[in-house]
Amino acid sequence: MAVWDKNIVWSFMLLLTGAVGPSVNYPPPVCAVKGSTVTLPCTFTPLQSVDVDGRKVLIKIVRVRWCQKHLVCQGSTPSVYDSDSTSNDPRYKYLGDKKGNCTLQITDVRGEDDETFRFRMEADDNRGHWTEQSGVEVSVTDGTTMKITSSSGDGQVRTGESVTLFCSARCTFHQLKVTWFRDDHALSESGPALQLSSLTAKDSGNYTCGLQTSTETRSGPYSLRVDAGEEGADGDLPLAAGVGAVVGVLLVLVAVILVCFIKRRRSAADQRADGGEEDQKHPDRVYSSVLQRADREAGGQRQESSRAVEEVSYASVQFKHKTKNQARAVQEADDATIYSSVAGRG
Repeated sequence: MAVWDKNIVWSFMLLLTGAVGPSVNYPPPVCAVKGSTVTLPCTFTPLQSVDVDGRKVLIKIVRVRWCQKHLVCQGSTPSVYDSDSTSNDPRYKYLGDKKGNCTLQITDVRGEDDETFRFRMEADDNRGHWTEQSGVEVSVTDGTTMKITSSSGDGQVRTGESVTLFCSARCTFHQLKVTWFRDDHALSESGPALQLSSLTAKDSGNYTCGLQTSTETRSGPYSLRVDAGEEGADGDLPLAAGVGAVVGVLLVLVAVILVCFIKRRRSAADQRADGGEEDQKHPDRVYSSVLQRADREAGGQRQESSRAVEEVSYASVQFKHKTKNQARAVQEADDATIYSSVAGRG
């Protein structure tokens, strides 16, 4: 029974030692394009302590290395990066630390980088040294395998739409520095993705991509065709917008003028309506005014008629008065004649 308990304890210790033992986690195999930049993400777990005279003593990592073409990376083995070296190749940049990050970045990838890279940690106690021999495999390919794909699929788009072109290679790559070309003319945009928005017929052409560090990595041409059928309408959008704005302002001015005119007409109509209501409220004034005017006109006519009658009457009286005198004169003349005649006889 005691032996069985002892075995359990030893098994537990072995598991515990394995759990806290050194380890390295590499990324899956990486494919890099010549002239590109590739990153190898990596993490490690160092040995935490060692047994010294029956007691646990903490240890720490004092040196880290990356190498290729060697299983252990120790001693005089050439390293692509060594934290103790001052003459490391600048193409290899260590992005990690001495605590748990062992990421390595390779710039301007070359054919010689087509190898298996391994990481090694070294502690202040040699029992903490460790190299994970599995490593990470890097495959290098040239740029002739680069190609362009599009979010539009067939490369046929309409005016005003947007499209994204992707520059990719046969394998996975990281931080690819890309130069874009349209009809062999370099564009100002860079990066694996080229975004084109508000397309016009001028965006039509044959697009290619290549690495900034190498002119020999050009992809095959990708033909992008922007439908110009709507170009006339879409190309004149700014002009149409300007004309629309002017027309809108004119319509507003016309509307304001019409409103002012209608208000004036309504105001005049309201004043006439107020006057009519005033006359209706005081009809005697209107009637008396009309009567006074009619009386004045009738009175004038009566006065004229009266004066005419008086003149006629006066003329008649004068005429009659004159006739009586004339008759009397005739009568006296006749009497004198008769008297003369009688006197003559006597």
